[in-house]
Amino acid sequence: MQRILAAETPKNIGKKVLLAGWVYNRRDHGKLVFVDLRDRSGLVQVVGSKELGELGSEDVVEISGSVQKRPKEMVNPKIPTGGVEVRISEIKVLSKSSQPLPIHIDEIEEKASLDKRMDWRWIDLRRPANRLIFEVWTAMEHAFRQYWIDNNYIEIHSPKLMGAASEAGSELFEVNYFDRKAYLAQSPQFYKQMAMAAGFERVFEVGPVFRANPSFTSRHDTEFTGYDAEISFIESHQDVMEELQKGIAYALAAVKEKFGSEIEKTYGRKLVVPKVPFPQVTMKQAKDILVKAGVKSERKGDLSPEEERELSDYILEKEGHEFVFVTEYPIEVRPFYHMRRGDEPTLTKSFDLLWNGLEITTGAQREHRYDVLVSQAKEKGLKLPPIQFYLDFFKYGCPPHGGFGLGPSRMLMKVLGVENVREVTYLYRGVNRLTP
Repeated sequence: MQRILAAETPKNIGKKVLLAGWVYNRRDHGKLVFVDLRDRSGLVQVVGSKELGELGSEDVVEISGSVQKRPKEMVNPKIPTGGVEVRISEIKVLSKSSQPLPIHIDEIEEKASLDKRMDWRWIDLRRPANRLIFEVWTAMEHAFRQYWIDNNYIEIHSPKLMGAASEAGSELFEVNYFDRKAYLAQSPQFYKQMAMAAGFERVFEVGPVFRANPSFTSRHDTEFTGYDAEISFIESHQDVMEELQKGIAYALAAVKEKFGSEIEKTYGRKLVVPKVPFPQVTMKQAKDILVKAGVKSERKGDLSPEEERELSDYILEKEGHEFVFVTEYPIEVRPFYHMRRGDEPTLTKSFDLLWNGLEITTGAQREHRYDVLVSQAKEKGLKLPPIQFYLDFFKYGCPPHGGFGLGPSRMLMKVLGVENVREVTYLYRGVNRLTP
């Protein structure tokens, strides 16, 4: 007999079926034992007696039985299979679970601390609400890929071991590489731009990013998945922003169509598909808005988390939009390869994208002129020999281009309305966490 899923039982009333999954919970009522069986599709109630023996929470079992309608007064409208139950004829225990469990996964029970849940992440992930996170992520990533492929992007896979830093700053993981030092890639930045010099014109990459950031905030991690894209023959960073906002709107529409109602039911978040174009403010305008709102500026030319939240609240109130681009960051807070405005060389043709108070994307038009790029690198105090391989990309003809890096885990935080990146990361990596 071929196994069916719990969600398929309502279509098999009166038939004998084979189910397999985990014991979500057990309730003994006299001679009868009621078990909620969980598999990837959801829950279904199975009913037995002595054949269930010492069956315990999270045991993995295989069950044969007949699907029957539940009495009207026993129907559970909260789950799709609430109108049926499976009367057990045979049960096989495939794997016993040790007792007691280190954390509760019954969502009615009080949840363990976040750190303890991370310690036992594979058990924590059995919760249906957590499974939904990664179903949503799958749909979102598929939609982004679909958008890029439909719009003639080429997918690349750049190396994650590098001989020089790909971003400004010191957030590097140094590793031994035979007789020399190497670094884990902070982004695929250099190699996305190499693809522009190679004539690919439009590329995207989905891959790991490593940042040696000694931060313990709810939105930082040391390893995460990044979405990156780069496009050629642009006139300015506005072309990059236009592509980004269209891709986001496309992806969120796909997520809402497939999971919108389930997200609202499980997380209480009503997902809004954003209208295009997204609002924009320059950094100067953002600072002016924040000063009038009484928000203290912590850093000239950049936004603190509090400022990002306050600015997003302002835009939502004034524009009715959850997204806002912040443009024209000063050269002091941007890397050497960002193009500068010709009429105002202290400002870059760059942007960040905020979604409901959280930065989810950074992007810019890149400097493609070799001499200018060398000059800007020197101005930033960079030694040229370690990055000469990168500079060489621009010596033999490279079109005007730009791109962005987007954090899907931060996007998932906003899709679901959760407050910590650990919740939406399969296995989180931070300063104090390298296991499981």
